[in-house]
Amino acid sequence: QVQLVESGGGLVQAGGSLRLSCAASGSILSINAVGWYRQAPGKQRELVASITSGGSTNYADSVKGRFTISRDNAKNTVYLQMNSLKPEDTAVYYCNADITPPTYIHLGVWGQGTLVTVSS
Repeated sequence: QVQLVESGGGLVQAGGSLRLSCAASGSILSINAVGWYRQAPGKQRELVASITSGGSTNYADSVKGRFTISRDNAKNTVYLQMNSLKPEDTAVYYCNADITPPTYIHLGVWGQGTLVTVSS
């Protein structure tokens, strides 16, 4: 069974930084595209940043220049470095990965989420 575990969330003042981690474990042949999403209270879940297996990245306009997504394939981990945080970045952050297990049947896996709270 494949699992994603997010960590690194917490309370930070506006202007501060946090680094989120998304670690995959289980029977994994490869981790393909990975996305970081967030969901604020009363709002829909939105894609914040994504990274392909080749390292190509994409960002929501609201976080461009402030957030950086990266991956360490040796550790099966994807990171989201968040700088210059704003109160409107407050949300539960989730990672989602397209994973190829030994069965070669692609799996779309979600983590449990990690809460980021930015105080003004």
